[in-house]
Amino acid sequence: MASEKKFIQKALSDFYIKEFLQRELENAGVSTIEIQKTPIAMRIAITVRRPGLVVGKKGQTIKDICEVLQKNYGVENPQIEVIEVQNPSLDAKLMAEKIGKQLELKGNVKSAMRFALREIMSAGAMGAEIRAAGKLVGKGGKAKSTTIRAGFLKKSGEESKKVRVGRFTAYLKAGAVGMTIKIVPADAQFSDRVDLSKLTIPEKKPDVPQEEVVKKEEKNIVVKTRVVRKKKLNQKAKKVKSKK
Repeated sequence: MASEKKFIQKALSDFYIKEFLQRELENAGVSTIEIQKTPIAMRIAITVRRPGLVVGKKGQTIKDICEVLQKNYGVENPQIEVIEVQNPSLDAKLMAEKIGKQLELKGNVKSAMRFALREIMSAGAMGAEIRAAGKLVGKGGKAKSTTIRAGFLKKSGEESKKVRVGRFTAYLKAGAVGMTIKIVPADAQFSDRVDLSKLTIPEKKPDVPQEEVVKKEEKNIVVKTRVVRKKKLNQKAKKVKSKK
């Protein structure tokens, strides 16, 4: 039972730390937070859209965050690593957050989804799907959902784990709207999809005219008949010699 409590306490502490970092670095565009505890220190890798807001002037923001983690969350010797997102248009979490914030600023749901899907596909994605569910109509309207998709997308099986999934909840006056985005990156490899550009096509041999083919066949027939005649003559000669 003691070991189970340790696992639960560790999961809860990681959850509270991630929740605090998400709240503090909301303007920086947080994509992922990875926590790794070592005997010497606790390493926290934060992938963000704008790393300058995380670092702060002369690293003051990171220092303040480390102090809060030590005092309020009991983290010993926290080491924060800031990683910049290489292509934000292919990050499902950031794109879901982008659409959600547009909706909070009184944007149209369908137009925002179409623009986001166009941006994702133009960035080189193999496929994408955007789903919005909640109070899309306004006050007094029923909750409903709408989905748009483009390209190739895996829905089930082991290879569906290669699909990037991001979620964000936008809080409007009418109610909450949940955004779910699924993106298949361009470098994803699936077993049932073959790149035809890498296949080599064997070179065709030049076609032989039919007249030449007929002549070759006639020559082969003549040669075969001569061979058969020679065999018969040799057999007759052997029989004559044996009678003598």
